[in-house]
Amino acid sequence: MTDRDIAPPGVEPEVPTAVLAGQPSGEAPPRATPPMRDEDGDLTREFREAVAEALEREDVDRLRVLAGDLHEADVADLIEALDADERPVLVRLLGDDFDFSVLVDVDETVRVQLIDDLPHETVVEGVKDLDSDDAVYILEDLDEAKQDAILETFPVAERLALERSLDYPEESAGRLMQTEFIAVPPFWTVGQVIDYCRETEDLPDDFYEIHVVDPAFRLVGTVALDKILRAKRLIPIGDIVDEVRVTARVDEDREEVARLFARYDLISMPVVDETERLVGVVTADDVVDVVEEEAEEDLRALAGVGDEEISDTVWYATRNRFTWLFVNLLTAFLAASVIGLFEDTIARIVALAALAPVVAGQGGVAATQTMTVAVRALATREVGSLNLARFVNREVMVAFLNGLAFAVIVGISVWGWYGQIQLGAVVGGAMVLNLFAAGLAGVGIPLVIEKFGGDPAVISGVFVTTVTDCVGFFAVLGLATWWYGVA
Repeated sequence: MTDRDIAPPGVEPEVPTAVLAGQPSGEAPPRATPPMRDEDGDLTREFREAVAEALEREDVDRLRVLAGDLHEADVADLIEALDADERPVLVRLLGDDFDFSVLVDVDETVRVQLIDDLPHETVVEGVKDLDSDDAVYILEDLDEAKQDAILETFPVAERLALERSLDYPEESAGRLMQTEFIAVPPFWTVGQVIDYCRETEDLPDDFYEIHVVDPAFRLVGTVALDKILRAKRLIPIGDIVDEVRVTARVDEDREEVARLFARYDLISMPVVDETERLVGVVTADDVVDVVEEEAEEDLRALAGVGDEEISDTVWYATRNRFTWLFVNLLTAFLAASVIGLFEDTIARIVALAALAPVVAGQGGVAATQTMTVAVRALATREVGSLNLARFVNREVMVAFLNGLAFAVIVGISVWGWYGQIQLGAVVGGAMVLNLFAAGLAGVGIPLVIEKFGGDPAVISGVFVTTVTDCVGFFAVLGLATWWYGVA
């Protein structure tokens, strides 16, 4: 007898959901995968919680459904969103599905902490599978003992190549390049090159050009893959080689490498050593990272936060910001001492106490605008000896004309507020003087710092603010003292 036999007349018996869904009875329907990103491109809370639940239960199948096929950049965002104790569990459960190149895209603090939390054998196997440039990027943040422990497990040739890359200056082309590339002699035919690329297993994962070298391994030129595919098999590769006009030295700054990529629209750039031997290749994907990192570095430097990242601890961030805050405090006392010179003037014209910060603040904003343009122009090498005078004149004139415009606005406002046209004229005149000084300081200070080998992005801000504060207060109070004849 079945349920249908004993069901009341006119009532259909209930059928299990699994049967209706076309699934064997007793099996739960598969859980839906929550959306990974919202409309703003951020990881959703539902996705992060689903991954955290899978990690807590150590549900490998569920975790692979959620994160096994994600792009490396998405996995990097997920790692940063997880708690510190969840990250090594994610790596362990994903196993071979976890690509260590993901760590290139996460914050340095998160990367170093995760490597510390992972078993040594896991780190070794993960780094071994990376291209040399990614391996160097990860190894360079580790202390020397950890580097040595990982490197000693590599074959001799690979270990020596990585150690040589790590010996180059930190932000140089030598650190940025990958040492895997294809180099052939000029007498090889196109057919030989094609067969070599097809039959050789140990080749770079991605490459766009074949490098042609002489017996001393000096670069003769490059041949693009599309050119090789269009050529006859019996043509010597040396007959279709393109002369390389742009190369990088191993010790060349990576910012200069990025500028050359942008200037000549490159997709890769050969790197040579001091003897002009080909030692590596910088590719466009690495340069994109450099451009982003350098832009962030300049932005943080202008704000006085150094190399701080959002994953850093509260204590580190506090120490990192304290130095520049302390320097700023000293410069604030310097500005306060300027005010102290005019105590009698302030006592007689109390309104100046409210108006002087307006002039100083407006000068500070104008100087910051000019300084930002100047620092960026210096960083991108847009300013040189040929256009330096024109650039300085432009920035000073912009500041001066803005000073005239705001002098009129402020003068009329002060006249209407206090009913004193003389006070309005004093504040307006001070506005012109301070914005003119702001233009000079905003463009002059970064240029002077650059001239003496300093980093304008790091040092300029404090000095520029000091100039505009002191000049602003001195201009307002000095003009008022002269105008009103305060003894």
